Amino acid sequence: MYLFQLADRVARGLRQLDTDRIQRHRDFLMTQQMADGGFRGREGDSDLYYTGFAVRALAVTGGLEPAVRDSVAVFLAKTPPLSLGVIDLLSWLYSALVVQAAGGIDLLAEAPPDFADQVAKKLEATRVADGGYAKSTEGSAGSTYHSFMVSLTYELIGRGVPRPNRLIQFLYDRQRDDGGFVEIAPMRRSGTNPTAAAVALLNSLDAMDNDIADDVQGFLTDVASSEGGFQANTRIPFADGLSTFTGLLTGHDLGRRDIIKPPRVLEWLQTQIEFPTGGFRGASWDQQADAEYTFYGLGILGLLHAT
Repeated sequence: MYLFQLADRVARGLRQLDTDRIQRHRDFLMTQQMADGGFRGREGDSDLYYTGFAVRALAVTGGLEPAVRDSVAVFLAKTPPLSLGVIDLLSWLYSALVVQAAGGIDLLAEAPPDFADQVAKKLEATRVADGGYAKSTEGSAGSTYHSFMVSLTYELIGRGVPRPNRLIQFLYDRQRDDGGFVEIAPMRRSGTNPTAAAVALLNSLDAMDNDIADDVQGFLTDVASSEGGFQANTRIPFADGLSTFTGLLTGHDLGRRDIIKPPRVLEWLQTQIEFPTGGFRGASWDQQADAEYTFYGLGILGLLHAT
C-alpha cells in the first residue's frame, strides 16, 4: 500500500538521525493529544484530519505507545466511518490500521459484511463526467488531489479504482504546458501538490511515461525556491513544508534527488520551519506548529536521509 510504503521510507531515513531530535518532535506531538484521545487541529479541538497526521508522524518516529494507541482507538470508535467524507474517511481508516498494527483493537471487527462495498459506493458517488473524483457529491469537476485520496482509500479497503483508464485520461488532461498538473480543469498554472498527486497516481496505475517524467522534472526545477525548499507554484514567493515534502518525494520517485541540493533543503528546514523545542510550522511566516506540518517536516528529513 502506498501510504505504508511511504511511511517505511520515511522511518528508515529518520532512524539515521539523532534520537534526541526525533524525541523532541514526538514530545511535541504528545502535547497535541486531547483528553478524548484525538489530536488538536488549528481551531484547538480534536480533529480527525490532524489526528491522522499525528498517528502517521508517531508511526514513523518509533510507533504508537500503548496508552496513545488505546486513546486514539477510543477517539476513532466515536465516529462511524461510513458517515465521513473522503478525506476524513481516509484518515480514519489509516489510523485504525495503524492502531491494529500496533497491537490495539480491530476497529472494523464489527463492521457490516458489505463494509467495503459501502465505502466503494460512497467513493463512486463523487465521480464526475470528466473521469476524476470531485471534492463532494455536489461537485461537478474532478479534483486531482481528491482523485488521489480516493485511490488511497480504495487501497485501504483492498480494491483498485474502477475504470482506471478514465482516471488516467483525466490526469493526462490536467497536465499543462509548464510540465506540471493542475487541481481542476479551468486552472492554467500548475501546482506542486497536484503535480505530486498526479505523478503518484499515474505511477500506481502504470501510466507514467518518460515524456511526462521529463516535463515534471522541468516543472519542479521552476518551483525550486532560492530559500532551499519548493514553492506551491511559480507565483508563490516562498517555500512551504507541504510543497517541499511533495516536491522532494516526486523528484525522488522520478529518479531526481538533486533538483535542490539536500544540504540546502536541510538548512531551510532547520532555520525556517523546525522549532528547536519540537514541531514544525508550515512556512517561515507561520506562527505555530501542528501535527500535519510536523509530519511533513519529519517526512522531508526522512526522505533526505533514506538510502
